[in-house]
Order: sequence, then structure tokens, then C-alpha cells
Amino acid sequence: MTTPRNAPKRTDQGDVVFVGAGPGDPGLLTVRAVEALRDAHVVVLDEPAHHQMLEHASDLVEVVDVGVDDAGVALTAAARGRRLVQSAKNGRRVVRLLEGDPFSHPTGADEALACAKAGVPFEAVAGVATGTAVPTHAGVPLVAGRRRSTQLFDVGGKLDLHSCAADTLVFTGVTEQLGELVQSVVDAGRVPSTPVAVITAGSTVSQQSVLGTLADIGSAVKAAKIDGPYVVIVGDAVEHRDTLSWFETKPLFGWRVLVPRTKEQAGSLTDSLRGYGAVPEGVPTISVEPPRNPQQIDKAVRGMVEGRYEWIAFTSFNALRAVKEKLIGYGLDARALSGLKVAAVGEKTAQALREWGIEPDLVPSGEQSAAGLLADWPPYDEVLDPINRVFLPRADIATETLAAGLMEMGWEVDDVTAYRTVRAAPPPAKTREAIKTGKFDAVVFTSSSTVRNLVGIAGKPHANTVIACIGPATAKTAEEHGLRVDVMAPEPSVELLADTLAEFGDSRRMSLLEAGEPVLKPSQRRRSASRRKSAQ
Repeated sequence: MTTPRNAPKRTDQGDVVFVGAGPGDPGLLTVRAVEALRDAHVVVLDEPAHHQMLEHASDLVEVVDVGVDDAGVALTAAARGRRLVQSAKNGRRVVRLLEGDPFSHPTGADEALACAKAGVPFEAVAGVATGTAVPTHAGVPLVAGRRRSTQLFDVGGKLDLHSCAADTLVFTGVTEQLGELVQSVVDAGRVPSTPVAVITAGSTVSQQSVLGTLADIGSAVKAAKIDGPYVVIVGDAVEHRDTLSWFETKPLFGWRVLVPRTKEQAGSLTDSLRGYGAVPEGVPTISVEPPRNPQQIDKAVRGMVEGRYEWIAFTSFNALRAVKEKLIGYGLDARALSGLKVAAVGEKTAQALREWGIEPDLVPSGEQSAAGLLADWPPYDEVLDPINRVFLPRADIATETLAAGLMEMGWEVDDVTAYRTVRAAPPPAKTREAIKTGKFDAVVFTSSSTVRNLVGIAGKPHANTVIACIGPATAKTAEEHGLRVDVMAPEPSVELLADTLAEFGDSRRMSLLEAGEPVLKPSQRRRSASRRKSAQ
């Protein structure tokens, strides 16, 4: 049996790598942590957030959850250690993900001792510590001005605060003990007016911070209705929060943004939205299927291999994928395009070609569209061009603009349907309900077809949901479907669409602050208004 290409190789002896997973944000994993995940046969975890980090592991990795046993009771450190030893048998490499840093974690050292006792080799990959990362994401400096001493505590252990003279105290792992902790700090000599910050879901886009003093923080947290575990910061350093808060003030912080595209199509758009603090959720609105009659594409691909064409033009990633799949089916690879001139529309298509080992000869210098490609395409020259034929694989619904323009310039074009686009199946009922009831803060439409198809499979977004469109044609389609367009990109670019939505979010936030209103997301304001109405 052959080993799959992405499967890690086994060693003679199994081992365990304890990886610090940081405070929660997958982006805070270290390079070494990502390397360890890539080489893992087994990943052992106990936090739901750690499942997002599995994207760095092999598709074949085994996942073991050691949070609780079958009865729902939290496993002890000894029981977790036994699971690790068992998982490392038969030469398997085990990665144990631990919140924060491995040896700062409540059970990390005990689990490592269990491995040492059983003779299982292990190593530890240091991680971003929760006790320092969360204050940073909350905008609270642990060292500032004359306040240069900080002490960190994990409330899972015994606390002795009477001998602590540090300027700033940081407590991690706080849950229902918040009231007792506050009283202990006061009993140890801190005045009730000392500033306090309580942070939950630190470093993630679900992060929430509640500010107060030792005297009133308990009631403030209760009023905010946030759940632990918390990171609690006590000291005058909390006063810097208003000035240094950089994370929770991102223009789209915590916004749930619907992206009506497939995961493969939405890559750069979702990355840009995440950079602005949003939580993008993709909903495919189209499904790509083979042409009903594959004979035309089969004939064209064979002609390409035989040297029938001077150019091949990929106007979409899906066109490239269709041709690539045909070649692979024939047992061929990128070398089949040797001698061809290759044109590509869009950076994603061009990048996919490069990853396949092909540098495109022509990419539009301006607008990334068929029209933009046509504007840069050289006319046919009987002397310079030995072959006058172009292979144009495209979608069944694509316009004939490029083919017609190339023929006007003297080229002969084989305009071939490489794939069909059909409306996707409706998303899950929970997603459809969220769309209709305004639980999404924004929807970003990247084409007229995404508007039509989303409305067709899931219904119209709620009136309070912010509607963002990539250009005038898309905006017109949205308005024709009864949607109010709030944001439109100045140019047809998904990156500019994200930028423009972020500018809208930032302007909205500043307006709320200037009006003295709470900075609520569009979805929150809808629910808040409903509560006010019902109370009248």
C-alpha cells in the first residue's frame, strides 16, 4: 500500500510534542507549532477553539479530545497523560495542544511527567502565554511609566496575595471565583477604587472587556452577561486601555459577515475581512459541474497536447481546474502546456498557474476581466505567430466578449464550455434563519449572480444587515431585489470591497461614539431596539 503524499512518516519510536497553542487566536501559533502539527499522526486537545488549528495538520490526522470522559467529567492530568502515552504507541508522533504555554498550563507539566515515567520521548514548543497576550489584546500594558512590576497568577493554584507588592496583578483561569478573587485582593491591601479589567475570549474576535474597580467590577460583569473563563487585570495600568485599545476597536471587530462564495473563491476576501476583525462565513451560491456533453472539451484538450493552439486563455480559476483535471485524467501534467502561450484573468488564477509550475505570459494590466484581457491581447501577426488559433475554456454562462474581440484581431477561437455553473443547494436551516432575521451584520456581494442566487436559495437579508457590493452592476441587481446598498467598492476588487466595508464600519463606530451611544454591531442594535420596543 502506498502512503498518501500528505501523510507524516512514522518513526521507530513514538513521541509527544507539547505545543503551546496560545490564548485562542490560531494566528498566534508559532512557526515551530505549525511544523509540529504538519508532522503529527495524532493531535490531542481539550479546547473547542483548538479545532481551528487542525487546518495545519494532515487530512489523515487522528484527533483525540481529552477534555472530559464519556460521562462528561473533566479528565485528570494523570488520565490525560495515559491517553498521550497510549496515542504514541506504534511509532506515532503525538501533538498535544495546550492553551497558552505548555509548562504554564495547569496540567502541562504533569502530562509531560507521565510521558517521562513511561519512557516516551517528548519535547515542548513554547507558546504565547495567555497572561501576557490577553492584556496586550485588551490594550492594557503590563509595563508602562513607573509601573514596571507585574505578577501573574493562575487561580487553579493556591494564591498568597499578602506578600505581593507588584504594581499590576494578572489572574488567568478565573471562572465563578471572580467575587472571591476580588475580595482576596482587597483583603491583601488594595484599595476598592483600584481599576480592574475583566476579559473573556481574549485574542479572538469574540473578545469582550469589562472595566470597573474592585468595588464594582462584580456587578459590571454580571450586567454585561459575559461568561468565563476570564483574565483579570488589577492595577492602574488598566487606565491606559482607552488610549491603547487596538484590537476591539478594529472597524469590523466581531462583525459576522456573510460571503456568498465557495471557500476556494473567497480566500483573499475572507483574509481581508479577518484583518479588520470580522468573522466571515462562506455560503456557496453556485455549484460547478462538468459540461453536459464533454466531447468538446475532450477534443480541445487533446488538440492542445498535439500543438493545435498558439494560446490558451483562462478567464477563471474554475476553467483552469477543468483543464487541469482533464490532463490529470490522461496521466499528464503541466508539461502538456509546454510551447503554449498562457493568459490568465485574476490574481487567483495566475497564482494557481504559478503553483502548478506555469508562469502566465499575459495577465491584464488593468481591469481583471475578459475585457481587460482583450485590451492587452496582441493582434494576430502572420510572421510572428506560427499558429493562429486560441483555446478558450470557459463557463457555460460566460459572455462571448473575449471570443468576439479575439476574432476581430485575426485569431481563430475554439470557444469551449469547460464547466457549468448551477445554483447551489440551500444552506442549512440555521444559516437561512440567521440571514432572514438579521443575525449577520453584513453581506458582501461580489457579482450579480451571487445576489440572485443567495436570494434564491436563502431569502433576502434582513433590512438592518449592511449590504456591500463590488460594483455598480452588482449594486443595481441588489436594489432590483429590494435590498438597500450601503457600501460599494470604488473599483471591482474584492480587496477594495473589504477596505470600503471597513471604512463604513469605522465611520459608523465614530458616529455612535460622538452621539454618546453604545458601539453595537448592526445585529445587536436590531435586538436592542426590539427589547426597547417591547418594554414600552
